[in-house]
Amino acid sequence: MARPRPDAGSGANLRLPVLRNWRDWQSIAYLLALPGLAAWQWFHGFDAVLYGLMLFLTLGVGVIHHNHVHLRMWRSRRLNRFTDFWITLLQGHPTFVFWPAHVANHHRHRHGPKDVARTYRFGGDTNHLRGYLLHPFQAVWVLMPLFFAWLARLRRHRRGAWRYCMAQYAVWLASWAVLLAIDWRKALLFVVVPQLHGLHWLLATNYLQHAHADGRKPTQEGAPGAPRDTAGSRLNYARNFEGLVNPLLFNIGLHTAHHENPHAHWSELTRLHHTHYRAQVDPVLNEGGLVPYMVRVFVLGTVWPRFRSRPLMPRDPSTL
Repeated sequence: MARPRPDAGSGANLRLPVLRNWRDWQSIAYLLALPGLAAWQWFHGFDAVLYGLMLFLTLGVGVIHHNHVHLRMWRSRRLNRFTDFWITLLQGHPTFVFWPAHVANHHRHRHGPKDVARTYRFGGDTNHLRGYLLHPFQAVWVLMPLFFAWLARLRRHRRGAWRYCMAQYAVWLASWAVLLAIDWRKALLFVVVPQLHGLHWLLATNYLQHAHADGRKPTQEGAPGAPRDTAGSRLNYARNFEGLVNPLLFNIGLHTAHHENPHAHWSELTRLHHTHYRAQVDPVLNEGGLVPYMVRVFVLGTVWPRFRSRPLMPRDPSTL
């Protein structure tokens, strides 16, 4: 006797959304918790503890955005596109900007002379609190032309991709318009200010990871070392942080391993860092916790020179 065919609309044929890596349930939790905390305070009032947690989650959303660009979170194209728009809404800026600014620029040139947002471009090779605070504004100024040029090329050659980027702008600006129209004070406090905080962190991370690192010109073709590597040492173009920042913020501190393996899932970076790269970088670039580093260099270093970091590049104008 033939078996009955399952109903086409039954649950047996439904496919549940599948993540590429189960560790990204942490990413999903952050992406849901941030708007949840904002909505709760919108209706119930400001809460200092929840607001602080929300500001922390804006950091996480920036890292998730970064990770989602390098390796799409879902196996479903539709869900990946939905995630693009969801991150756009949470972050207050289109997700496409990572392609011209980060992938095509920063990862290609690795803090070298052609990296338009290299830290030593602005006021010399520094590493101090003022530089950290100002770097996001300086970086935006030089990155905006990259965005416009990228969009212009897409409009000429890939109109579908250009419309996708414009749709992200439309969704973001429409969300601001609606929320500001409902209650501009709450919109600023619970939406706009946290988004700006997260964007500042996202851009300032470049300063944390690369200030006083070796950004000299790449080696010649055929020379020892990885392609587009720095001349002074194989991997001294980035600083690593090995503390609590990594489980909380998706291994964002393990920057050398990420640069060398940009398509590896963030959960793999711990193993890669310890087995392949930690011993190859200058020891001064392997820091412990992020917060202790910032206190030592940006606060104590302001008063006592012995707490300051030292540049790994010689003071040679040709390297800048």
